[in-house]
Amino acid sequence: MEPLSTPCNIQICEVTCDSFRIMWDMSPKDTTRATHFFIDLSRKESRDHNRFKHRDVPTKLVAKAVPLPMAVRGHWFLSPRTEYCVAVQTAVRQPDGDYLVSEWSQVVEFCTGDYAMDHLQQLLDKAKGSAGRLLKFSVFYRNQHPEYFQHVRTECGGVMQPALKDNSGSHGSPINGKLQGVFLSCNTEFDTGLPPSDSPYGPLRFQISAGHLLNPNTCLYFADFYCMYTAYHYVVLVLAPAGSEGDRFCRGCLPLLDLSGNPFLTYTPPQQPGEEPVFCHASDVILEVLFTEPLHLEQGAVGQISGRHQLMSLTTANAKKDPSCKVCNISVGR
Repeated sequence: MEPLSTPCNIQICEVTCDSFRIMWDMSPKDTTRATHFFIDLSRKESRDHNRFKHRDVPTKLVAKAVPLPMAVRGHWFLSPRTEYCVAVQTAVRQPDGDYLVSEWSQVVEFCTGDYAMDHLQQLLDKAKGSAGRLLKFSVFYRNQHPEYFQHVRTECGGVMQPALKDNSGSHGSPINGKLQGVFLSCNTEFDTGLPPSDSPYGPLRFQISAGHLLNPNTCLYFADFYCMYTAYHYVVLVLAPAGSEGDRFCRGCLPLLDLSGNPFLTYTPPQQPGEEPVFCHASDVILEVLFTEPLHLEQGAVGQISGRHQLMSLTTANAKKDPSCKVCNISVGR
């Protein structure tokens, strides 16, 4: 039988976080006689080894020949925002069951996308189940070492400038490496209702009144839900002043939360003249709040935390979530 020509001009299109469509050129004669396609897909080797990430085994798929482009989904557990290498062969199944195959095509590289809104909604639904009851709080805070605040004062004019979100958490979160902000906490201790007296991030704490950031002029977005091989889980929220650049970015890719009716972080306006608004946070998850605008130290206060010692921990920078956790993973990848 005449040999099959080598597939060429490989094209990848309609890429999502867990699927893609692929097509290539082959001779008209091969198009009519090909019975199967062989697809070889593997992760592109990364120089940056991540100790939290599981390694994938290269996978080959045998598929019956269909009109191109062919949709590829469900055959692999594709990960979001991950670089892959793909090559194809065409084949003709012969009467004895063996295959006549072409040479492998050239290898093409592509990168999967971020979580789409429906994927984030799945993650949000899972996070709601872990949030726990709401507790009152009064301040947002940020713990750092003295060198950090000294740098802010001397090099940044006393302003904490937004920094690019790293790649920690869910690999497919649309804010990773794309949205800038200042990370803040708001969790409190059960017995005191105050921020914890210890911190893994440093002995100095910047505190700012909750109402400065969480108010009717602020939009609240859900961005992530993850754990790192621990019993506790993190929820990442974004606070962006309405109409700001951060708000415009989030509105197109993150679920918007109702300030007064969500299980994570709430603002309740005063019910009577002279009353103060009420602020609450989820009790059973660790909230990481990304505020998308600069924060001036003069808007709050910096002081020594009251704990006798600071808890030590490994950095979570760029650390990925536990891919085996049934609580915080969804079916579209890790």
